[in-house]
Amino acid sequence: MISAVFIAFAVFIVFYINKMTNSLCIQKEIPEDRQPKVFRTINILILILLTSSYLELLFA
Repeated sequence: MISAVFIAFAVFIVFYINKMTNSLCIQKEIPEDRQPKVFRTINILILILLTSSYLELLFA
């Protein structure tokens, strides 16, 4: 049960973070060729955070 709730939460978080990253790219006028690197870096960091949070919930 916890897994299903956490996965739904994680999908929402990743979607919202990507929306905010897009707003950041537009506001800071980041060139089109650098935007994929920005998205990739932020998504990897968020996935590491979500994975560590899930493992903490799983083993706590």
